[in-house]
Amino acid sequence: MNNNNHNQVSIHALDGIPDIQPGDDLPGIILSAIDKNQYQLDDGDILVIAHKVVSKQEGQIIDLDDVTPTEEALKLGTELNKDPRKVQVVLSESKRLVRASKRPEQQEGTIIAEHRLGFICANAAVDESNVDAAGKVIILPHDPDHSAREICRSIEQATGKALGVIITDTFGRPWRMGLVNVAVGLANVPAKVDLAGDTDAYGRVLSVTVPALADEIAAASGLLMSKNGKKPVLIFKGVDWQASDSSARDLLRPQQEDLFR
Repeated sequence: MNNNNHNQVSIHALDGIPDIQPGDDLPGIILSAIDKNQYQLDDGDILVIAHKVVSKQEGQIIDLDDVTPTEEALKLGTELNKDPRKVQVVLSESKRLVRASKRPEQQEGTIIAEHRLGFICANAAVDESNVDAAGKVIILPHDPDHSAREICRSIEQATGKALGVIITDTFGRPWRMGLVNVAVGLANVPAKVDLAGDTDAYGRVLSVTVPALADEIAAASGLLMSKNGKKPVLIFKGVDWQASDSSARDLLRPQQEDLFR
């Protein structure tokens, strides 16, 4: 969507989002928080939502007491000093394990896996943080793109505004330290923007410049979406974007381009 002011982007964190329970009306809760914060949605605004509130609403929480580890999970659990039940959930959420190792200085080893949706990440995005009971883990929504579209559709219908939604998770990055938020589900917001044929500030024609717009926005959301801040929903205003039939999977590098596989 074209925006008249390309010199300013604002980010607003929504206070007052409660702990989400399975079956909650998440779009309704978001709209209520927008009203209580006295914010107003405009055409072109983008809602950025931490996947955990979506996963909780969809019941994507697993009680480890209900998990029976396989022999593979038991073996990996011993090698990595990990709870084999959690390892089993990781295996169940994975297409394949990319690497599993434990360095001597680590208390617990690391599993890098290809998630069933194609994302390469630690522990297949299985996480114990921000789950309100011990012995439970949270997994990604079954179809984060579908979840984003349903949330977007509901809020657009309620407000009459043309919006975008990005669902995020926090991933590590190869060859760089630290974590950043990335897009795992999209509604309307382009995953990436192909600038080939445009010119740079000096008039040179760009040939292979493709910004990952959805990931850029997701990463910026981490400035306000802290692990302990209970601010899982942000509103971005002023982003220049054009609506598209996008998917977070558009950000996955094709296997034939993977030089390290």
